[in-house]
Amino acid sequence: MKFDPSKPFNDLPLLPPRADVETKPVLKKAIAANRALAELKGLGGTIPNQALLVNSLILQEAKASSEIENVITTNDALFRAFTAKTSRVDPATKEVLRYREALWEGYNVLKNRPILSTNLFLTIVRTIRKNQAGIRNTPGTTIANSATGEVIYTPPEGETIIRDKLKNLEDFIHAGDEMDPLIKLALIHYQFEAIHPFSDGNGRTGRIINILFLILHDLLELPVLYLSKAIIERKNDYYRLLRQVTQKKQWGPWILYMLASVEETATFTRERILAIRDLMMETMEKARRELPRRVYSKELIELLFRQPYTKGQFLVDAGIAERKTAATYLRKLEKVGILKAQKIGRENLYLNWKLYDLLSGS
Repeated sequence: MKFDPSKPFNDLPLLPPRADVETKPVLKKAIAANRALAELKGLGGTIPNQALLVNSLILQEAKASSEIENVITTNDALFRAFTAKTSRVDPATKEVLRYREALWEGYNVLKNRPILSTNLFLTIVRTIRKNQAGIRNTPGTTIANSATGEVIYTPPEGETIIRDKLKNLEDFIHAGDEMDPLIKLALIHYQFEAIHPFSDGNGRTGRIINILFLILHDLLELPVLYLSKAIIERKNDYYRLLRQVTQKKQWGPWILYMLASVEETATFTRERILAIRDLMMETMEKARRELPRRVYSKELIELLFRQPYTKGQFLVDAGIAERKTAATYLRKLEKVGILKAQKIGRENLYLNWKLYDLLSGS
């Protein structure tokens, strides 16, 4: 039966596909993508405190993933909102911060119970949307070309049908088969996008599932892969190749696209982590040379790399200094050019401007 984009795709085939998805080109690309991921994961052991990297990298992933859905904010608005006590945060920035929250929430749930389930998907989308969203149970959801309004896809309709397809997806995720996990990741991502189980937030939920799946398979330790970067840079290809699977069952190009995205972003993320580590060492050396001994400490410099903005309360919370002393330390760091002061509302924030510039570079 010919695919009709205007009709609900209730006949969406279940996983695994009947097609041969492990072709020679796919297997060759999977080897390269796995190698790049292994190098990224292996880098973790060389960094004294991996948590230092997580906030900054997750915020960048959150920003890029939200940008795919046309939720646009700036690096500066994002990092300031993450640090400052202010109610004046624009809606787009709030949405990006919720994506970060949802990724952490999913990560923590997965660590306690290593299962990717419909319930976990619901937890993620509810955190992103800040509501009690459930499985779609009303008709009328379509995906249209934003420029022309032409309907290009109508996902399955009916809560029972959607739940059945999600159950099949769960079974496929946890099946003890021999398929390479990265090839499997491409199939899972397509299927979740095609099921489109929620009225909103599907794309972002799907991209969080990607990262959690890599953690589930021990291909990543922490959710630091900046995977949305590759998608946003080749957004047209992303949607075109998804459609080719739906309309023509052309799995090969889609799987190769996803494997290339994993390889590229694993390499990019690894290089970015190395750059952050180098900058941190350089900053420690500068602080050791130019600051009084009572001010300088390794813990203080590491704190400045948790995210680009910091404030006195962070030093107090970390047990580095009392409130008054913390303010003095930050002013001395500003004086030697490591930080730049900014007033946000009634708070004094301090920007690690070199880290900010590094993270803002493409």
